[in-house]
Amino acid sequence: MYAVIETGGKQYRVAPGDTLDVELLEAEVGKSVTLDRVLFVGGDGKFAVGSPTVASAQVIAEVVDNHRGPKKVTFKMKRRKGYHKTIGHRQEQTKIKINEIKA
Repeated sequence: MYAVIETGGKQYRVAPGDTLDVELLEAEVGKSVTLDRVLFVGGDGKFAVGSPTVASAQVIAEVVDNHRGPKKVTFKMKRRKGYHKTIGHRQEQTKIKINEIKA
């Protein structure tokens, strides 16, 4: 069984046992979190498509770690003006492990 969930403005295809990095969730390490924005549930030849979400479907996940992602570097420059600027950004992320999909 698998599901498509939405969190942090992005969509992820998940199955039980998967580990993925999502945008920061307000949960402590070791606690379980319920993701309600389930857009699609499928498996065993059956599927359910939500409009926009599947009613009464949930994905139960455990928070493994809160960390910062890799640094993204942006370089701005205007030629012949002596202007250049380097900007860096690291996004806060949460690593979650999918335990169960309830459909």
